Amino acid sequence: MPGRTLHAGAAALCDKIAAQVPRIFDQAQNSLANHQKNLVALYKLQVEAALCTEEVRQGRGLRLVGEKIFEEAILQMLTRVLPLKKGVTPADRVVKFIGGRIVIHELAALEQEDQEGNDEDDESTASRFTARLLQFFYKGFLAKDKNVRYRSLQSVAEMVNHLGLVDEEVYSELRSSLMDRVIDREVNVRVQVAIGLSKLSGTEGPSEEGEQTVQELLLDIMKHDADVRRAAVLNIPIDDTTIDAILDRTRDVDITIRKLVYSAILEKNVTVGDNDQIMGPTHPRALTIAQRELIIRNGLGDREPSVRAAAASLLGRWVDVVGGQPEAEGEENPDVKVESGLIELLKMLDMAEQKYPVDAVLSVLASRPEIFQNMIFGHEYWKNLTPETAFLARVFVEHGLTTNDNVRLEAVLPVVTELAFHIQDTFNELSSRVDEEQEARLLTDLTEDERIRYEDARLEKEAILGELLQLAVNLDYSDEIGRRKMFQLVRDMLSEDLLPRSLLNKCLDVLRELSPNERDLIRVVVELVQDLRDQARGNEGEEDRKVASPETSPGETPNTARPSRSNPPREQTAEEKARADATDYKCLLLCIGMLERVDGTLDENSTLAGILDELIIPSVKRKEYIFREKGLISMGLCCLIAKPLAINTAKFFVEQVPHSPASLQESLLQITFDIMMVHEAELRKYRPEIIPFLMEKLLGLVSMAASDKVRAVVCLGLSKLILAGMVTDYEMFLRTYETLKEDREKLDEDEEMISPAQITTLFADWTDPNKLRTVVNAHDSTNSESQANMFIQLDLAIEVLRSLLEKNWAKEDKKVLCQLLPKLYLPDSADDDKVKELKVLVYALRSRRPIRDTMTNNAFTKFEAAVMKKFGKQLQDFNEEEYRKLEQLEKLFSFVDSIIPDDDDEEIGLDEPKRKGKKRHVLELQD
Repeated sequence: MPGRTLHAGAAALCDKIAAQVPRIFDQAQNSLANHQKNLVALYKLQVEAALCTEEVRQGRGLRLVGEKIFEEAILQMLTRVLPLKKGVTPADRVVKFIGGRIVIHELAALEQEDQEGNDEDDESTASRFTARLLQFFYKGFLAKDKNVRYRSLQSVAEMVNHLGLVDEEVYSELRSSLMDRVIDREVNVRVQVAIGLSKLSGTEGPSEEGEQTVQELLLDIMKHDADVRRAAVLNIPIDDTTIDAILDRTRDVDITIRKLVYSAILEKNVTVGDNDQIMGPTHPRALTIAQRELIIRNGLGDREPSVRAAAASLLGRWVDVVGGQPEAEGEENPDVKVESGLIELLKMLDMAEQKYPVDAVLSVLASRPEIFQNMIFGHEYWKNLTPETAFLARVFVEHGLTTNDNVRLEAVLPVVTELAFHIQDTFNELSSRVDEEQEARLLTDLTEDERIRYEDARLEKEAILGELLQLAVNLDYSDEIGRRKMFQLVRDMLSEDLLPRSLLNKCLDVLRELSPNERDLIRVVVELVQDLRDQARGNEGEEDRKVASPETSPGETPNTARPSRSNPPREQTAEEKARADATDYKCLLLCIGMLERVDGTLDENSTLAGILDELIIPSVKRKEYIFREKGLISMGLCCLIAKPLAINTAKFFVEQVPHSPASLQESLLQITFDIMMVHEAELRKYRPEIIPFLMEKLLGLVSMAASDKVRAVVCLGLSKLILAGMVTDYEMFLRTYETLKEDREKLDEDEEMISPAQITTLFADWTDPNKLRTVVNAHDSTNSESQANMFIQLDLAIEVLRSLLEKNWAKEDKKVLCQLLPKLYLPDSADDDKVKELKVLVYALRSRRPIRDTMTNNAFTKFEAAVMKKFGKQLQDFNEEEYRKLEQLEKLFSFVDSIIPDDDDEEIGLDEPKRKGKKRHVLELQD
C-alpha cells in the first residue's frame, strides 16, 4: 500500500521546516548569544506549523499534520546530539537551547490561556510538544550507549528546570523514569538524575504510604558519590526538611562540596530577590541556634583555608543583613554604629558556648577590617552594657592585641581606673539582684515566670562582669595608680561570698596579671584563704556586701582581725558548720585556680605547705564527695610542683579509681597521667616499680571501665604517654584492637564505627618512623635518626606475629592483621637477634598456623618477601637447629614449642601441589 501523500500546503511547510530547523540548530550550537533570536524564530515556525491541519472522519476531527512535521524535524536534530560524549560544547549548547524552547512554549501557552480562557486541562501545542520530547528522551534512558543515556537525562534535567504545570500522568511518568536511573553505573548519568530529581523535589505532593519520595531519595544519594552529592546539594530546594541534610555536607570529605555549601548555598540564600529585607531560608533568623552553631563551628574550624574563607564571607553577609534591622522600640544607642550587626548576630548565638561566638566575631573583624577600624566605644556604650556588648568589647581587644594594633586600642578603650569603676558598679548591681531574689523567695511564693525573670537578670549581670574581668587581663597596667585600684578591687571581690564560683578563675587571671611574680600571687591567694577560713570559724558579724571603692589604697584598707587561736574550741552550730563548709569549698576552688596558674616548685613557695596540711589533706579525708573531689584535684596539682609528694602518692590516685564515682574517676586519671608525664625521670630513679604498676592498672581500665568518658580519658592519656616515649608495650595495640572489635560487635543496626582495617591502617600511619624523622629533620637536622625510633614498626610486627601464633583469631581478624604486616616499615639494618626472631616467628606461623585464606596468604607472603629482601644477607644461612643452640633465642623457641600445631588433617602445605580429585560422573536415575 503506497504511503499517504501530503497536500500542497503541508508539502510546502515540510520543505520550509527542513530548510530552517537545521539552520537554527547550527547557529544555536555555535554560540549562546544567538539563542534568544533563534528561539523566537523557532517559535514562529512552530506556530505556523500548528495552523497546518487536515480534517479526518468527515470533518469530525483534525490531524495535526504541521505539528508532527515540526516535531519530527526537531527530533531528527536531537538524534544527532545524543551520541556525543560529555564535554562536547556544541552539544551542551543545543541542550540549553532545548531548555529555552520549553520556556518560550510555556510563556506562549500561558498567554493563550489568558486570552482565550481555556481550561488548564486542555491540551495545547506547547504541552503536546513537551510530551513528545519527554517520550523521545525516555527511550534514551534505557539505551546501552552511556553517552545517549547521559545526553537524554541532561536534556530532561534542563527541561524540568523550566517546566510549568504538567498533567499528573506526565509528572508521574517523569518522576518514575528519573528514579529508575538512580542506580545507573555511570557517575555522569547519576549526576543528571540528581539534578532532575532536585527540580521535582520542590513540586512533589504527598506520597502514598510506604512509597519513597523524591526528597527521601535525594537525601539518600547525598551520602554517596562526590559528584552526585555535589549535584544534589547544589540543586535540592532548601526548606525545613532538607536544611539539616545540607548542613551535614559541611563535614563532607570533599573540599569542593564543603566550600560550595557555604558560598553557593548558604550565602546565596540568605535573602530572597534583590531586596535584602526579605528573609531567605538561610537567613540567621530563619535558622535555629543549633544550626547557626553548626555552620560557624564547622566552617571556621575547617582545615582548608578556602572553606574557612567561604564561612567568613557568609558571616560577613549575616552581619550585613541583621545589622540593617531596626532596633526594638525605645532602644537607642548612639555609640553603636558599624558594630550593630555584630551585636545583633551575637544575640542569636548561645553566649554560654564561648568558643564559637569568639571565632565568629574574630572572623568578621579579620575579614571586614572596616568594621574594626570604625568601631567606637563611647561613654554610653560602657554605661549601658549588655552581655553581647561586653563580649564584643572583650573580643575587640583580643583582636587588637593579635594584630598589634595598640594605637587603635588606646583610642577606644577606657583607662584602667574607669574600667575599675565599671567592674565595681556591675558587681554591686549583681549583689543587689541576688539580694532582691533572695528577699522575694523569702517573702512570697514566686511563680515559674518570676523565678525565670530573676534568674535571667542575675545571669545577665554575671555574664557582663565575667567579660569585663577577661577584658581587664589584656589592659595596659603601666599606670601604677590604676594598677593598685584594680588589684584592691579584685582582691575584695574574691573575699565576697556573693561572687559567683564561675568568676573565681577570671579574678585570679587578673591577679596574676597584676602580680609581679608567681610568689607574690601565691602569697596573696594564701593570705586570702586564711582570712576567709578565719572569718568563717571566728563567727564574725556579717560583712558589708558592697565592694569598697577602688579609690581606697591598699594602705588605707584595714586588715581583718584574725581570731585568737588560743580560744578554747567549742562545738559549732549547724549554721556555723554550713558557713564553714561553704568557705572551705570556696577556698579549695581558689587553691585549684591558683595551682593551675603557677609553675614554681613547692620548695620555692613555702606558704603553700600550710594550705596543704590545713585545707587540702583534711578535705581528701572527708566523706563528702564534693570536698573529697576538690581536695584530690588540689592535691594532684600540688604533686606537679612537689616531686617528693608525687613519688609518694602516685599509687594512691590510681588505686582510688575503682572506688570512686565516674566524674571523680576522670579527675583521678588525669592527675595520674599528669604525674607520670611531669615526674617520669624521678619515678624511674627512685621508684622504678611504680610505672609498670601504673601502666598495668591503666591498661586494664581500657576494657574494664564502665563509663565511656572514663575510657576516653584513659585512651587520651595513653596516647600522650606513647607520644612522650614512655610506653613501649606493643601489646597495647592488640589490646586496643580487641577492645574496639568487641565494641563494634555491640553496635546497633543504625550505629556506625571505624572498621578493624581502618584501625590498623591508622595505627600504622601514626607510628610510621619515616614521618617522625621528617618532623625531626624540619626542626633539627643534626642526629635526627637517633631521635626517631626507626625500629618501632619492626617491634610491632614481631608482636603481631606472636599474637597470630598464640591466639586463635577469627578468620577476618587474621586477615586484617596479616594485611597490616606489609604496611609496616622495616629499617635497612637491624640487630641480628631481632632479625632472627622475626624469621623464626614467620617460619613458625607457616608451619604451625598455616594460612588457608587466599587473600590473607597473599598479604603474608608479601611481608615474608619484604623481610627476605631487607635482611637476606643476615638470614642466608638460616637453620632452625643452629638457631636453637643460641642462648639469646632460647626463650623464643620455648614460646614457639608451646604452640600446639593445627590438626594434621587440616594442615595444608603451601609448597605442596594440590591433589586433584577423581572425576566423578553423576547419573540421573529415572523411574
